[in-house]
Amino acid sequence: MPHFWAVDGRAARGRPRPPGHPQQPVGAPLLRDHGGRPGPAPRPPHPQPARPLNSTDDSLPCPPAPEDGGYTLRLHPSPGDVDARDWDALLAAQPHPTPFMRHAYLSALDASGSAVPETGWTPVFCTLWRGGALVAACAVYAKPHSYGEYVFDHAWAQAYARHGVAYYPKAVVAVPFTPVPGARLLAVDAGARAALVRALVQWCTEAGLSSLHLLFAAPEDLEAARAAGLMLRQTVQFHWRNAAPATGRPFGSFDDFLATLSQDKRKKIRQERRRVADAGVAFRWARGADIAPQDWDFFYRCYERTYWEHGNPPYLSRDFFHRMEQAMPEAWLLFIAERGGQPIASSLIAIHAKNTATCPPDDPETVAYGRYWGALERVDCLHFEACYYQPLQWCIAHGVGRFEGGAQGEHKMARALMPVATASAHWLAHPGFAEAVDRFLEREGEGVEGYLDALRAHSPFKAAGGDAAG
Repeated sequence: MPHFWAVDGRAARGRPRPPGHPQQPVGAPLLRDHGGRPGPAPRPPHPQPARPLNSTDDSLPCPPAPEDGGYTLRLHPSPGDVDARDWDALLAAQPHPTPFMRHAYLSALDASGSAVPETGWTPVFCTLWRGGALVAACAVYAKPHSYGEYVFDHAWAQAYARHGVAYYPKAVVAVPFTPVPGARLLAVDAGARAALVRALVQWCTEAGLSSLHLLFAAPEDLEAARAAGLMLRQTVQFHWRNAAPATGRPFGSFDDFLATLSQDKRKKIRQERRRVADAGVAFRWARGADIAPQDWDFFYRCYERTYWEHGNPPYLSRDFFHRMEQAMPEAWLLFIAERGGQPIASSLIAIHAKNTATCPPDDPETVAYGRYWGALERVDCLHFEACYYQPLQWCIAHGVGRFEGGAQGEHKMARALMPVATASAHWLAHPGFAEAVDRFLEREGEGVEGYLDALRAHSPFKAAGGDAAG
């Protein structure tokens, strides 16, 4: 896959039904797609024009600003219309911030032409006000397709189409092309967060949008969504923690990490790393301002090639990464594979630290996120080295507490990335489809729980008192 990184599902029971609509039961078959399985469909050529959201232009129909208990929702057609300092101050106050919700990141997606109406992402940034004070905000996009989301609802859209009901446009509260869990509803307190969810549902209803989807949200966001009647859906990702299972202490070295694995996993990793070294490949690391412009250019060649090899143009433009180089250099770390003094592959990870200017050593709250990789030459096991072993080695050397490798691929468990549950929340305006999806998510959720249990039963770590390191 182009990204470092599925199984989805889990619904909250007893979801309140929207009033004022007759029940129109729709059977479970409506949630089947190719092969009877829920999942992604092939991506069409990209970029593509977004279907107009009304008959006159590509702007989103804006109903009167919803008011709720002294709260007022304001809609902004661009992240540039929201004060960056106010936005980032809200983000910094959240329990689960990530660099991908920073104003600079979202603005770069817009200004670079990566997430814009022409590619099917019409931005509607929402701010919630109480009196003259900003108390909540979120990034919303109206969409005529479901690509670049990583929570797959293509089967739902196909079911709507079979019944002659429009699924698009829909609204997503998300970071485009970024399946990283974290804060989505930026709020000063739980009351403002709850009011923001209610205002979003009201706005979607009045704007004629079929649905609202809150993707890869933080626990506090999911709780507010559940309380407002949204359905919860669980997904599975794979994350590595810099903590020895027996002691909970950070690893002192990559060899210390290997010593905690079962013998077969330890042996396999050493063999894979040896193949890359024997092929004459060496790595260099560059972070922040140390990433030279030519390194960014080379990375983009790799990134672009990976997408084209999968039959799709890249989601992100070169200009997006240029803007990251200028606005958020400290958030990026590049691993460059070289052979004979020439670069042949690269991988890019993002970093979130309390101190955004540096990545302090021995800070367990610092998180690294695997993002993109690509290679101009094929070398056996180079993908594993670039995307897992080099980042893990760097995390251990710098005391980073967690590396998030994303979804898709049980092979990550062999590298000690363990399964974790992430979740999204969904509201459907059509009561019949909402009821059918609720039933579907309950069944799907049971399958996801079973999948998680099965994965956890096959830990790569050696049992207490198990085989000796070797």
